Amino acid sequence: MDSLYNSVNALIMYNGTRKDTIIARVSELIKEYGDDPSHSMLAQINDEIHKLLEVATTYGFTENLWKSYIAFLMATDENPFSVLCEMVGAAKDASANVIVRKDMENFYRIYNYDFSKAEGVIGTDCFSLLSDYKSMHKDANTYNISVSEKVCELRLALDKAKNGDDFFRIVTGFYKKYGVGKFGLNKAFRVTGEGKEFEIEPITHTSDVTLSHLIGYESQKERLIENTEAFVAGRPANNCLLYGDAGTGKSTCIKAILNRYYDQGLRLIEIYKHQFKELSSIIRKVKNRNYRFIIYMDDLSFEEFETDYKYLKAVIEGGMEVRPENVLIYATSNRRHLIRETWSDREEGGDQADIHRNDTMQEKLSLVARFGVSISFEKPSKKLFDEIVTELAKGAGITLDQTDLLAQANVWSLRNGGYSGRTAEQFIISLLSKV
Repeated sequence: MDSLYNSVNALIMYNGTRKDTIIARVSELIKEYGDDPSHSMLAQINDEIHKLLEVATTYGFTENLWKSYIAFLMATDENPFSVLCEMVGAAKDASANVIVRKDMENFYRIYNYDFSKAEGVIGTDCFSLLSDYKSMHKDANTYNISVSEKVCELRLALDKAKNGDDFFRIVTGFYKKYGVGKFGLNKAFRVTGEGKEFEIEPITHTSDVTLSHLIGYESQKERLIENTEAFVAGRPANNCLLYGDAGTGKSTCIKAILNRYYDQGLRLIEIYKHQFKELSSIIRKVKNRNYRFIIYMDDLSFEEFETDYKYLKAVIEGGMEVRPENVLIYATSNRRHLIRETWSDREEGGDQADIHRNDTMQEKLSLVARFGVSISFEKPSKKLFDEIVTELAKGAGITLDQTDLLAQANVWSLRNGGYSGRTAEQFIISLLSKV
């Protein structure tokens, strides 16, 4: 029974796997249990089984949970070898390959470990039950489906492996195709904490909206597509500001762009203005990864007294540290100039507290100039609003008479903020709620 323990502790490049992971604890407990069985040790083994079930629930794993967990560890272990494979694939003659091939031989043994002998000694069949686990039906929004699908793909490939060399080939191919760790397995991220405590965490449930869902605004979409395609292709591209009336689809465009170019390496990090102090730290964390990162700021605006915009200005352009070529900033705002201007900003006389009032106003307005592409979204005309309502109704399976549908939509818009894509969507939801 020591073979599992020995294989886990022989890992070198993947030594993080033998530190505080379920397979490390299980291997230790089985070894200790074989030497000196005790009731408390059985309880500790069951604790690790419980942790494995929690991981399976979080990521929607089914069938063989032991193998799914090992595939998960290999898919998420960011070590010098896996990160390099993400960039260029496995180098043929690299010295690290020798080390990793030994690790893969050990992973092959860990992956295919026969628990029957251990179960006979321990007096439990818990591991056998986990080899063909049938979970309760779960909606996709209850677990991290992005990670689940990729880990399942890796596990099914590893099931066909006959030795460690096959493991090496399959795993390095996986890294080249998807990458490794959270940036490889997820589309979008948010920033939590601040200072030394700040983290970039995956957003596990993202919208599946596409650009076709946004009716109209064809020229706006085309400009955003053109800039983003240049970015993901490694050509020069600009930071983008999408501004204009509320509810016109600015945020929808960004989400749709992410979905469209995700498989080409595009990732999105959402950040709020109170986190702008962390912008330099965020960029340092992602600048050497093989992805294209959009730092996304939704509904961006500043009041007259706020000064956080200065951090953004420095990062976009003008700071000592050059923004890396794999990072762009996309922002949406209801304000053309982002920062609210007052009449006192524009007055040349009056209050003498700020002698260089025009300089102050220009400093604020210069933020917009640092977005190379500014795209305007205006409220739709009545004709476009009717078209949006019609298309949304068709997509939702609503069969109301066209005249009646548009008449009701017009009444709804008068009561709920006028013509906009958001108003049209809310109207359709109101109809569906009555079905």
